[in-house]
Amino acid sequence: MAKIVPFKAVRPTRDKVCLVTCRSYEEYVNAELAAQLDFNPLSFLHILKPAYTNQETVSFEKRYRQVHQKYEDFKNEIILVKDKKPAIYIHKIVTKTQSFTGIIVGTSVADYCNNIIKKHEDIIAFRVRLLKDYMKYSEFNTEPVLMTYPDNKTIENWIFNCIQKLADFEFSTTKKEIHYLWKIEDALEINWLQNIFEKTQSLYIADGHHRTEALKLLSEENDNPQNTAKNHILSYLISENNIKIYEFNRLVKDLNGFTKEAFLQELQKEFIIEDKLQQAFQPSRKHEFGMYLDHSFYSLNLRNENEIFETSLDRLDTQILYKKVLLPILAIEDLRDDERIEYLSGKQSILELQNKIDQEEFEIGFILFPSNIEEIKALADADLIMPPKSTYIEPKFRSGLVVYEL
Repeated sequence: MAKIVPFKAVRPTRDKVCLVTCRSYEEYVNAELAAQLDFNPLSFLHILKPAYTNQETVSFEKRYRQVHQKYEDFKNEIILVKDKKPAIYIHKIVTKTQSFTGIIVGTSVADYCNNIIKKHEDIIAFRVRLLKDYMKYSEFNTEPVLMTYPDNKTIENWIFNCIQKLADFEFSTTKKEIHYLWKIEDALEINWLQNIFEKTQSLYIADGHHRTEALKLLSEENDNPQNTAKNHILSYLISENNIKIYEFNRLVKDLNGFTKEAFLQELQKEFIIEDKLQQAFQPSRKHEFGMYLDHSFYSLNLRNENEIFETSLDRLDTQILYKKVLLPILAIEDLRDDERIEYLSGKQSILELQNKIDQEEFEIGFILFPSNIEEIKALADADLIMPPKSTYIEPKFRSGLVVYEL
């Protein structure tokens, strides 16, 4: 039931690809961003931030039109070139510890509206409108929505055979990742893959909920029936067993007026607490939590191990921590906007969490066990929403590698 389509991608030329592609704009600290913009004239960051050399304050619309103009400049200078035939693309990322391989295609906005493409995260309306306007005026999208499909041996074997051929692109990044891209433009092969996905009941958004919703709005505003590009979502489809899900750990600035002793007494009503002293502790299973407070690590285990959870949301560790600790004891109601709480991805060492607390930026930290794909699917199937900052999911796609024109 899931529909996929090929498209004519705009891509860097082979000799320039390692200089053009970049990480997502938000991932750069200011000094690194400035260095890229100052010393690499081919970086896609010049498209994403075209006013860098002219730091005037402009409206969103004017800035987005500048993005489009800079994008056109890159095409005119033959830095970016549009493929002549519609194609699908296989992309492989090899890091120091693992590799990811997926398929870049267009998926259907209608499938998203009809819940064939399923979501598990909440969205912020203002951010969605900004993204919609950005894509409307820039007229392109270069950040695919990461979606998972059920493990499929037929697709796995097909990908394996495809990637035995010489890649169209092969390049390394400063993060010591190796990227490969293969273009598949044979019509019979594409049709065969489309038929495979038509038998797939659902696709699940892993990362890119705001972008998907923005593309839905853009499609609804489309008054040109000839422009079918706006009816599709640039997507990176990856097998469920090939994504990596990290937790987001929680840092809180105070104990809501409790002393350490009184706080621990409150915790003991719901958790069995074990003081690990200076031994860094990381949970090894669901419903087990780590905590760092006053130079000591603690393990927290639910006191009622046989507690009955009514929904898949209630069983989530992030929801358990919210319902039993953050809300009733620490009075943190809004996980997204409360200034007393911040988040640290599980990709970062818990020693960084320890360091932030020891330096008195925060008073307490909570360490979680990561969610899994089955929990994400259960939530999506039940039309439930994860708490904010529940998962950090890889792979992450590089901007400028594949551009989808709208």
